[in-house]
Amino acid sequence: MAETIQRDGTWAFDGDTLRITPGLHRSVPLLRRTYGEISVPLVAVSGVVLEAARGHGRLRLRLREGADPLLQATGGRLPDAADPYRLTVDADRTGAAEYVAQEIRRALLLDRVPQSRTEAYLLPGPPVPVSVRTSDGTVSFDGTRIRIDWADTSERVKRATGPRIITMGDLVRVEWLPNTRHEDGSLRFVTRETVFSKLPPDKDPYALDLWGSARRDLLSALVATAVTARLPHPFTRTAAATATGQLPASATPAAPPASDHHDVLLRRLRELGLLHRDGVLTDEEFARTKAAVLRGF
Repeated sequence: MAETIQRDGTWAFDGDTLRITPGLHRSVPLLRRTYGEISVPLVAVSGVVLEAARGHGRLRLRLREGADPLLQATGGRLPDAADPYRLTVDADRTGAAEYVAQEIRRALLLDRVPQSRTEAYLLPGPPVPVSVRTSDGTVSFDGTRIRIDWADTSERVKRATGPRIITMGDLVRVEWLPNTRHEDGSLRFVTRETVFSKLPPDKDPYALDLWGSARRDLLSALVATAVTARLPHPFTRTAAATATGQLPASATPAAPPASDHHDVLLRRLRELGLLHRDGVLTDEEFARTKAAVLRGF
């Protein structure tokens, strides 16, 4: 067993699995503490390095492309401190950290772990059910459906439509952008009906606008990851062949016909019209939201 215990967390490698446990110190980001322990099988690893930094070191684990739904969902946009595959190493504990790195490299060579991307997730992602409260509302996922309950501060047009329920069968993909304090983030659930919609997150009833506490809004990545882990893997042979145009036309997923696209727009405008008629939306809110919907489609 090779192990390094740091204030930032613990890495323990037994030859087959690397167990990553976040530290309990208040400097450890909330996302890592909430995500909890991660067991990384050796077959998911592509490499490990110990980097020198000012006054300390940093262990950095590299995973094979497509192996982890967390990295797939967040697309490399996680802040460094919130990345569970990076460990800050105290200056007086670099020896143990280097030993762990050496043992992982040795095992990769002995087991001849391939460096190619994977066509299936090798890590499970967070368990379900999972629920996160964000600045725009609470998003929950039970493994089969997503539910969004809007906050009092959400746009009125969102609150007027009530809770949003999205089934996995309707979902195409998840798009996640972090709230960076300098720029708002978003968690968008793209469905078959909204795949061509370009509504801004604050107006999109299938998206959460992340504008509040960056620390808490970062937890939305948990839901994005849990949902991503249960969607078809993007690197399956079918997906890869479709992306390169190698599938026959009959096997390539077709874009929704223009009539369906038009129906979605009409339903959205009809919904807004009813809210305006019933006095839920003011004239100004109705005109502004209608313009946003038309621009989006």
